[in-house]
Amino acid sequence: TSAALALLGGSVAALVVWKWLGKKMIQKKMEEARRTRDEGLKKMAKAVQQFREQVPSVQTDAILSLPLLELTARLQEGSLSPRTVLYTYLEKALEVTQQTNCLRHFIPECEEQLQEIQRRKEKGLLYGIPVSIKDHIGHKGHLATCGLVQCLGTLMEEDSVLVKVLKRQGAIPFAMTNVPQSLFCYDCSNPIFGRTLNPLNPQKSPGGSSGGEGALIAGGGSILGIGSDVGGSIRLPSSFCGLCGLKPTAERLRWVLALPSQPCSWPRGKVLVPCALGPMARDVDSLALCMKALLCQEMFQLDPTVPPIPFNEEVYSSSAPLRVGYYDTDGYLPLPPCMRRAVKETRRALQAAGHQLVLFSPPRVPYVMTELFLKTFFADGGRAWLDVFTGDIVDPGLKPQVNFCKIPRLVKKLLGLLLKPLVTTTPPPPPLKGVAIISTCRSVKEMWNHHHQVQVYRSQFITQWKELQLDVVLCPVLGPAFTLGYPGKLITAITSTMLYNVLNFPAGVVPVSTVTEADEEELKLYKGCCDDPWDRTLKQAVSGAVGMPVAVQCVALPWQEELCLRFMKEVETLS
Repeated sequence: TSAALALLGGSVAALVVWKWLGKKMIQKKMEEARRTRDEGLKKMAKAVQQFREQVPSVQTDAILSLPLLELTARLQEGSLSPRTVLYTYLEKALEVTQQTNCLRHFIPECEEQLQEIQRRKEKGLLYGIPVSIKDHIGHKGHLATCGLVQCLGTLMEEDSVLVKVLKRQGAIPFAMTNVPQSLFCYDCSNPIFGRTLNPLNPQKSPGGSSGGEGALIAGGGSILGIGSDVGGSIRLPSSFCGLCGLKPTAERLRWVLALPSQPCSWPRGKVLVPCALGPMARDVDSLALCMKALLCQEMFQLDPTVPPIPFNEEVYSSSAPLRVGYYDTDGYLPLPPCMRRAVKETRRALQAAGHQLVLFSPPRVPYVMTELFLKTFFADGGRAWLDVFTGDIVDPGLKPQVNFCKIPRLVKKLLGLLLKPLVTTTPPPPPLKGVAIISTCRSVKEMWNHHHQVQVYRSQFITQWKELQLDVVLCPVLGPAFTLGYPGKLITAITSTMLYNVLNFPAGVVPVSTVTEADEEELKLYKGCCDDPWDRTLKQAVSGAVGMPVAVQCVALPWQEELCLRFMKEVETLS
């Protein structure tokens, strides 16, 4: 008996030591990654200082205030040099990241790219424009971490297609920006590189998962950024930070990572709800220029799966009146008063400008959230997602979802069967709005049926759109910016953006107003759906936002990015 007890005690001690060593190894990897990042930023600061000493008379504020189209014109004509513009933005980016922690890494190869574009005879559409890119968009010689420790060991062997095309068009990728751990969150925090803050209010989140992009551009440290969007990851940071952002039809732009076996590839490859790459900037014209630059022969040759459809300038510059569908609530989540006010004011402005406005009701949004969107990602009960956290420390903002995924599969199946009739009602009962990831596919047959259900819903939605003869739709987007830590408590609050990922429609966000004192007063009376704890949490998340941006969402049918942008431009002009 004593020998058995000694053996048991030894086994327990060995297990404790093994876990302790594992934790120490994780901490060591994280510290090394932070040290590499910090050394890169020091190198960046040194390069800026050397430039300042060589060219002390640069009018920094004048350059930073130029809109992208004007900056491009100045670079093309030669009245501004790419070197001056690059170092001006490098300096500003350092300042913004000190305030917000938005940069994951400086790209020192930007200096080589600067030399390369100056040697070329032809100037691309983005000649000399510094561009920031989201953490997981592959750049040769750099990591694509997704905020995960297991992704810290492998450097990209070559540039992704998108980065190659940007460079071909004369752009200079200069920084990679921070993301939430695993990308499946609309906050911006991970255990390796820490939390990113909103530059407009450090108590607020910049949104996610393209939160580092949102913070850097809103702070003035980048004039054009590339994000990705699988549930709102371009549009939510744009809403929270007061930017313009476009989620195209997913297949219109492709990234094609150099190493498709990367462990942090979990959000990719979801055929039903595909990840879309898109631009983020200060104005709609910048988004249009970026799309025009990317939709070129280089893109079509490098990735034959991208349809060879160049940007249609005629559609974008048209001034014909539009037939606009609109709604200010999706029947699932009553948004805060300021977001609904934004839709109403924009609707009135569009009517006054001669456009035709038609009331539109998106069908069965609670069903789409639980049965189509979440079931696509968590068909296996979340096991594939949990795998990406192997040998990692889970960020506090993700712990509720991670813990839910760890519930035994049988219990989840029972929960799914019991709650399915309730969570798909409109609106769902109070205790169930926060419940997520309960629907799983129990067989291959059920998975095929799930695929069919998504296709049926898309067909029904398009039929309803066509019956009303709509060109575009105006609708709300989640906002204003949440207080830090709240996105993780309200995962299913993203219905406004998630819907158009399931449908794979192009959708963009445009800031039209700011939160007023009157909005804040009205928020005190906000009851949400049922004045339950979930509604009260949402109220707490958005309170204290006076002066923060208020945006609307603009939507078009698949492959009509130019029409979506044209509508966004109209909204921007009228606001």
